[in-house]
Amino acid sequence: MFDRRQFLQTAAANTAVAHIALTGAVTSTSSLALADDKEGLNDTPPVVVGIMGLSRGLDLARDLVTLPGVTIKYACDVDSNRAKAGAKVLADAGSSAEPITDFRKILDDKSVDLFVCAAPNHWHGPATILACKAGKHVYVEKPTCHNPAEGEWMIQAAERYQRCVQVGNQRRSAPEIQQAIAKVQSGAIGKVYLARTFYNRLRGSIGKSPPTSPPPYLDYDLWQGPAPKRPYQDNVVHYNWHWFWHWGNGELGNNGPHGLDLCRWGLGVDYPLRTVSSGGRYCYQDDQETPDTHQVAFEFADGKQITYQGLSCSQTPLGPFAAFYGTEGYLEMDGNGNYKVYDVKNKLVEEVKGSGWGQKQHLENMIAAVRANAPKLLHQPILEGHKSTLLCHLGNIAHRTGATVLSDATNGKVLYDENQQKLWRREYDPAWEKQITEIG
Repeated sequence: MFDRRQFLQTAAANTAVAHIALTGAVTSTSSLALADDKEGLNDTPPVVVGIMGLSRGLDLARDLVTLPGVTIKYACDVDSNRAKAGAKVLADAGSSAEPITDFRKILDDKSVDLFVCAAPNHWHGPATILACKAGKHVYVEKPTCHNPAEGEWMIQAAERYQRCVQVGNQRRSAPEIQQAIAKVQSGAIGKVYLARTFYNRLRGSIGKSPPTSPPPYLDYDLWQGPAPKRPYQDNVVHYNWHWFWHWGNGELGNNGPHGLDLCRWGLGVDYPLRTVSSGGRYCYQDDQETPDTHQVAFEFADGKQITYQGLSCSQTPLGPFAAFYGTEGYLEMDGNGNYKVYDVKNKLVEEVKGSGWGQKQHLENMIAAVRANAPKLLHQPILEGHKSTLLCHLGNIAHRTGATVLSDATNGKVLYDENQQKLWRREYDPAWEKQITEIG
C-alpha cells in the first residue's frame, strides 16, 4: 500500500480542488497521478487493485494496466473459467493478477487499495458498502445501485469510512464532453430548458427456460449473493439478468445512466418533481420482464425537463446520444465527445470532434483521488452517481406501478403512493442483509 510523500500528493489534490471551487471548471486530474514522475513515481508504492466481475471489468482492467503505478492483484469472477481467462489476458498485458472466485478475498487483503465492482447490478450497492467497511476505495460501475435505498447506504458508507467512491459514468472525464457541458452551462445556447437522451440496440429474444442445475464452473450461490435465492436458469446468466427486476433494471438502468447523467449535468438539476413512464414489452413473449420499448419524462422544479427514449429491439437511429435545447439554440453530442452547436434557426455555429468516451481519463481520475485520499477530486462521486441512477429507478417505478411518480425535489424520495414507496428498496437474503443495511 502507498503511504510515502502523502503530504506532497495531498497538497496537489487540494490545489486542484481549490481550482474547481474558484473557477467551476471540471478538469482532468490525470496529471496528478503523474505529478511526481520527476521525483520517481516508480519508487512510490503502487496502487493495488482487485477487480470483481470480468465482463465489463476486463475492459476496465485493460486500461488500468496501462496506468503508471497501478498493480492489479486479483481478477475475480464467480465463473472460474472467466476468472482464469481474465487473469490470462492481464498476464499477456504484463500484469500477474491472481484468478479468484470470491471477492471477499480482495476485501480481506490489507494490501489492496482500490476495489473495482463490475459485477451484476444487484451486487453494486452491497459490494461497495462492504468494500468501504473493509477500508477500500471503490470504483463501481453504472447503474450505481439496484434500488434507491442502496444508493443512500452507499453515500453513507463512503462518508462514514472516508473512502473515494467513483461511479463509472466515464463521460464525466471526457475532455470534449466536459467542454460541451461547460458551454451549455455558460449560456452558449441561451437559457436551457430541455435535455433529451436516446438509446437503441437490436436485442433478440431470450426464449423460455425452465429451472436447471448451474454448470460446475459457476458459483451460482455467490452470484446471487444478497438477492433472495431463485433457481438457476441458463437464459439469465451471464447477461440476461438485466431484463429481470430481481437482479437488473432493464435497458433504462443498463444504458440509461450514461445519457441521463449528461442531461442532468448539463441542466444543473438534482431530483425531479414528477416522473412519467410509457412503454412495455412489445416484441417478444419470452422470460424477460423489463420493457423493450420505453419513454420516460422527468420534470424539475425550475422549469426544466429531461426525456429518455429507449428501444431494445431496433437499430433505428433515434437521435443524438444527448441533446440540450435553449432559448438561443441547441447542442447535440454523441457518446464519444463529438458535438455540434446550432443557433435557434438551425444554423451550425460550431462543430467539435471528440477524442473518445473518457474511460481511461475516468480511471486516471480515480487513481489520482486514491493516491491523494481526496474524494473531492472525483469527477463522478457517489452522490452524483446516485442522483443520476435515481432517475432510472423513478422511471422504472413509474412503469411498474403504472402511475406518475411524485417525488421530493430535495432528496428524490417518492411521495404519497405506498405501492411506489415499497419499490424504494428490496428484500435481501438473510445471510447478507445485516452486512449491507447496517453501515456502522
